[in-house]
Amino acid sequence: MTATLRRRPLARTAYSQDMALLNTNAKKIAVGTLVLAAAMVPFAAADDILLVLTLGMIAAVGAIGLNLVTGYAGQVSLGHAFFIGVGAYTGAILGGNPDGPVVGYGLPMWIWLPAAGVVAAIAGLIVGPVAVRLRGLYLAIVTLGLVFLGDHVFRNARDWTGGSGVGRRGPALELFGIDFATSGVWLGVELSRNQKQFFLALVFLIIFAIIGRNIARSGVGRAFSAIRDRDVAAAVIGVDLTKYKVMAFAMSSFFAGVTGALYYAVIGVFEPAAFGLLLSVQYLAMILIGGVATISGAIMGALFITALPNIAAEIAHVLPGISESAQGGGLLTVFQLEGVLYGALIIGFLIFEPRGLFGIWMRIRNYWKGWPFSY
Repeated sequence: MTATLRRRPLARTAYSQDMALLNTNAKKIAVGTLVLAAAMVPFAAADDILLVLTLGMIAAVGAIGLNLVTGYAGQVSLGHAFFIGVGAYTGAILGGNPDGPVVGYGLPMWIWLPAAGVVAAIAGLIVGPVAVRLRGLYLAIVTLGLVFLGDHVFRNARDWTGGSGVGRRGPALELFGIDFATSGVWLGVELSRNQKQFFLALVFLIIFAIIGRNIARSGVGRAFSAIRDRDVAAAVIGVDLTKYKVMAFAMSSFFAGVTGALYYAVIGVFEPAAFGLLLSVQYLAMILIGGVATISGAIMGALFITALPNIAAEIAHVLPGISESAQGGGLLTVFQLEGVLYGALIIGFLIFEPRGLFGIWMRIRNYWKGWPFSY
């Protein structure tokens, strides 16, 4: 047996080896190289690019959460924007300025950030039982109603949210004595505000990506997959549908709440209009374009969708008939072009590459693994 394994080093003799977080040496090297390369980006990229990447990595945490409930558990949710808004306002209220025009308690980041996820998860627990009775289009419509309900509450709770057209400031970004809102020396290196926030977002993305991957490869993740593939059959083999559907919504909402609090803390100022239907569509686009039921696909999709406004602006400079505003006289504005790109990309990927960017990567990887053979 030992001699056989020497000749076949990739042979696996236990399920634990197959289900390992990084189950091949190639994956370990690739992930390590990718993390090291990401750590070098802040020293080579401009501040505007760093901000886009920072927001993209934070959005990736929310995309991983949506992938848990929609990609892995098969529960179509259009209400992700609601849970992101709950997390954003929870973080802003708990960590906001106590002397400001709206409610704020000035609590430290290590309290308001997890609290934002917990409050959003509680909201998910309330919505979760509805998912047991509904599925497909009916569930999507119910979760869509959450967006409109949240929009009404956020606009009218002015003491907490500031209301429409005014908004409120996000919480202070300071953790373990490090102020991420200002430039300064960190570990003996002079870092700008954007560089510090990039590293903060990178650390949080790594943590939540590992959590998401561990959930997906655990017994809970396998139960999610069974429900997604056929919930009646899953119930027959002993999967508790109520328990796992509620868990899926709670986990997804926790990820969304943390994303909302951290994302709008980086942006600084936000208002209720930020948590409309378009935000839910953007997160659906992230997992559809990145790759459904894959953690790495959610990350790729989030980075791509976050950079899409910049891509649209660059296209506008090249193509004629596109103006920066409605008064520019063009056929389309940059904002309208961005919407067209969203729709075209979603349709294109669903038709030609349903597995998204992750599927494209798998094609490239399998090609080079089999090269020069075509099979």
